[in-house]
Amino acid sequence: MNVVAEEESMPRVALVTCADLADLDDDDRLLIEPLRERGIEAVPAVWDDPGADWAGFDLVVLRSPWDYARRRDQFLAWAHSVPQLLNPAKLVEWNTDKTYLRALASAGVPVVPTQWFEPGDRVDLPDDGEYVIKPAVSAGSLDTGRYRFDDAEHRRLGHAHVERLLRRGSTIMLQPYLSGVDTAGETAMLFLGGEFSHAIGKAAILDGPDRGTEGLFRPERIEPRTPSAAEHDVAAQTLRAVPEDHENLLYARVDLIPAADGTPIVLEVELTEPSLFLQHGPGAPHRLAAAIAARI
Repeated sequence: MNVVAEEESMPRVALVTCADLADLDDDDRLLIEPLRERGIEAVPAVWDDPGADWAGFDLVVLRSPWDYARRRDQFLAWAHSVPQLLNPAKLVEWNTDKTYLRALASAGVPVVPTQWFEPGDRVDLPDDGEYVIKPAVSAGSLDTGRYRFDDAEHRRLGHAHVERLLRRGSTIMLQPYLSGVDTAGETAMLFLGGEFSHAIGKAAILDGPDRGTEGLFRPERIEPRTPSAAEHDVAAQTLRAVPEDHENLLYARVDLIPAADGTPIVLEVELTEPSLFLQHGPGAPHRLAAAIAARI
């Protein structure tokens, strides 16, 4: 058998990343061998590489293009130009602006209470209480801070954070800090090929005001977790509310935290470029590889 000819005939899948992770995130590299076992060549590809031939791939899978947040318009123009993109560009556009939380809330999904401020709005911060300030377009918990508004220094830093985001033209989100996350953390539920795959727990990472972060994301402490029945119910309700048949999604991640009464509520639903924590789900790389192979 001609090995060169065989390799040339293999389906090719682009695993989309960014220039800072040109060889992929460690977790995403776990996909390469399971795809090869299915006769599929996985190729790391940087989303804004002008030399990339996207039409030359059988499938283009978004994985770690984590530098898009400051260039969302450029990223969306690229996504809409790419054939065979998963998840699809229309959903990427919906999901890369966290105002989608308003649509989920309107559909009855329990989400973190949020006040929204647009550029030009007057922003009156509360006099007391603990809150989170972040932009509606962000990734990796960047540009996000936790403030105690009964503390004069925190109020000063909170106002500075707001002004910084407004100057940038960002929509601002103001959310109460829910203390249950300090004890229970977040539960991230991972769905691959339309089916629940595994879940992880993330310890709280917001320890104070936003003072800038080096890199593409804040470091996280991760461990496997078994979700409760209530968490499964809220995750299923969330996915039914997204503007796409959830069973057709290549992947999805629903991030939950405990409300004041302990019930799970949605912090975010990640359908664009979420970490999938494949190393924390036994068999997860093979499940995702099978889902990719089924779509070629």
